[in-house]
Amino acid sequence: MKKSRVLTAITVAATALLLAACGSTAKKTTTITVGASPTPHAEILKHVQPELKKEGVDLKIKQFQDYVLPNKALASKDIDANYFQHTPFLKEWNSKNKGNLVSAGSIHLEPIAVYSKKYKSLKDLPKNATVLVSNNVADYGRVLQIFKDAGLITLKAGTDITSATFKDIATNKNNIKFKTGYEPKLMPQLFNNKQGDAEVINSNYAVQAKLNPTKDAIAVEKSSSPYSNIIAIRPDEKNNKAIKKLVKVLKSKSTQDWIKKHFKGAVQPVE
Repeated sequence: MKKSRVLTAITVAATALLLAACGSTAKKTTTITVGASPTPHAEILKHVQPELKKEGVDLKIKQFQDYVLPNKALASKDIDANYFQHTPFLKEWNSKNKGNLVSAGSIHLEPIAVYSKKYKSLKDLPKNATVLVSNNVADYGRVLQIFKDAGLITLKAGTDITSATFKDIATNKNNIKFKTGYEPKLMPQLFNNKQGDAEVINSNYAVQAKLNPTKDAIAVEKSSSPYSNIIAIRPDEKNNKAIKKLVKVLKSKSTQDWIKKHFKGAVQPVE
């Protein structure tokens, strides 16, 4: 009788251990923390959180209000990835900071745009007009391309648009003055205060300020731009399965369709 009880107890214990093991396997998740600008990056990440949960990825989002700290946090391993920048910006940051951060995938384009409370198009800008531009050097080529496409400037032969600066202007028929040095997040405020004849604003800050590039801007960057926003990681994370799942979900048709609908053209998915 005692032997029977012992065997029963062993069987029950073994079954419990097996069930516990199976349960722990089923519930096992990997947590990753991604740094992001509030709009649109954090919004997009929040949208994919439920889908990633199904894939066994617990996505934590850490929001940053500037373009300086996210790469520092990633390099120092405070976060696992970030989502706020385009490739030219990343290359410039790596160069200046002796960094080696890399892209895990392109997700969307935030078309930079020119806004004005004084004029309805770039061609309406008068001679000697002042255009305010942020201190983000990596965006200067984007600005130059917009004005070049409008026929207002030409660039020196051989200029690489992704690394161009205002020193690369060859001709400027209306003597437009590009005034730089402002924090990107302050550009909507400068626009509202009519500080210049026109202001150049990144889409994430424009959207936060309730501006829509497709409706409110007087000129918008073309969709063929090489400035798509990426998921940035450290090189040692290239084989991180959770990050691969993150990129896959972000690039999925359902997510890309949602981006189109939700941001109404202010954010464009990368095909």
